[in-house]
Amino acid sequence: MLFYRILYLPGLLIGLPYYLFRMWRRGGYRKGFGNRFGVMGKVPPKRGDRKRIWIQAVSVGELVAIEPMLKRLADDDSVEVFLTTTTSTGYRVLEGRLAPLTSWHGVFPLDFWLFSRRAWKRLQPDLAILMEGELWPEHIYQASRRNVPVILVNARLSDRSFKRHLSFKGLTRHYYHRLEGILAGSQTDQDRFTQLGWLPPERIVSTGNLKLDVLQEAPPEREERAALLAELGFPPEGTTVLLGSSTWSGEESALIESFINLRSTFPDLRLLIVPRHAERIKELESLVSKYPVQSHFRSKAKQAPAGTEVYIADTTGELHMLTRFADLVFVGKSLPPNEGGQTPVESAALGKPMLFGPNMSNFRDIARNLTQAGAVQRVESPEALQASIHELLLDPGKREDMAKAAYAFIEANRGATDRIIGHIKSRTLS
Repeated sequence: MLFYRILYLPGLLIGLPYYLFRMWRRGGYRKGFGNRFGVMGKVPPKRGDRKRIWIQAVSVGELVAIEPMLKRLADDDSVEVFLTTTTSTGYRVLEGRLAPLTSWHGVFPLDFWLFSRRAWKRLQPDLAILMEGELWPEHIYQASRRNVPVILVNARLSDRSFKRHLSFKGLTRHYYHRLEGILAGSQTDQDRFTQLGWLPPERIVSTGNLKLDVLQEAPPEREERAALLAELGFPPEGTTVLLGSSTWSGEESALIESFINLRSTFPDLRLLIVPRHAERIKELESLVSKYPVQSHFRSKAKQAPAGTEVYIADTTGELHMLTRFADLVFVGKSLPPNEGGQTPVESAALGKPMLFGPNMSNFRDIARNLTQAGAVQRVESPEALQASIHELLLDPGKREDMAKAAYAFIEANRGATDRIIGHIKSRTLS
């Protein structure tokens, strides 16, 4: 730990200008700011023999994924949940919909020994849960000193992370052998963690992906759809909505150009874009101004003027709601040069036909299985994206088949929440 502690503070100081700039752009970082330095206010006292679970989920996607698990734990009188997050967007989701499921919530402390130790002394959990790739050496060390088990839940390793950990296999094992268990989100991830040798194989288990337990919903009623389309400035009847879901730089231009080239053939087509990072508004305003389209940004006003062709939903926490009204979805961060991919699970759970690019390594197994199930078309380039959109707009029957396949895939792969809670109770809270 000494090596990590020596390097952490200089690394933090070097990266501080970037993170301060990003905090300024995103906004909302004042809330819970003291938590980042281990100042945890208004922590309730422990109640009787209840076990206290501290869950850390870094961002919006992870918080949404654990909602079913939080609901289950909230109904259990033997435990209480403390929930922290890292990003300002995550904190808004936490406060808006997850706070009632917790006994306390806040912001995760910086992984510096002084701040982490202060937070641990204040929160006093009996079990710590980290989500997906949240591997914080100081946090894990502080737990080990107190004999508190730490479990990595829905654990995954991207191609890049796996190669990096493999290159420093001995060093990473030194930090992470203190984990109590790793509950991997897929068989591929289980195999990768096993190869790294951090824990004995019997303590690395594939429990499935929590994100597949997302709530499935029926399509919106006609009146509800008409009202939302009118809010977007789209014709309330007969409109086909193409959604760019969690898009990254370069993908918005590919979608807009596809839309422009296709709108004469499909006059009822409209484009809805939900960028992954809302703070890119200036960049997106500059981009959209270059194209001959009627556009509107949701951050300026939810109600768009009639005749809007491209609607940019540069807000936070509304992707799920807006996806319900889409007829065809492109999943972002998947076209080169972007890598990793955003989650296709939410669109699949809502029964949406999907397109994504070749770079879906963050969701490799799910992307492959959805493709094999016939729920997705993979596109290799912006030109291929336009061709696939054209093909699917011409064939509503194929879009319907893809939607049914997506919905069926989610239904057939549920159960991670039950398996994870069962593991937690049998191994660490019994």
